[in-house]
Amino acid sequence: MGWIIALIVGGIAGWLASMVMNRDASMGVIWNIVVGCVGSLIGNALSGPLFGVRGSVQQFSLTGLIIAFVGAVVLLGIVNLVQRKTIR
Repeated sequence: MGWIIALIVGGIAGWLASMVMNRDASMGVIWNIVVGCVGSLIGNALSGPLFGVRGSVQQFSLTGLIIAFVGAVVLLGIVNLVQRKTIR
């Protein structure tokens, strides 16, 4: 059941991040889920050592969603830098 919740929360976090970073038109549902799940890993890697906060997308929590969202925004910012050499 945890994987299903992780896919749903990852999809929501990826979708929100793609809207914030103006990449919503170029991304589909699958890429939103991938960006949200990878963003969760990035967010946990950044927030754990820096702030001592951990959040999992396998058990729905607001903390996990926020961490996944922030990680997804960081990931999309890196992708924008690589693709266009600028942050939008």
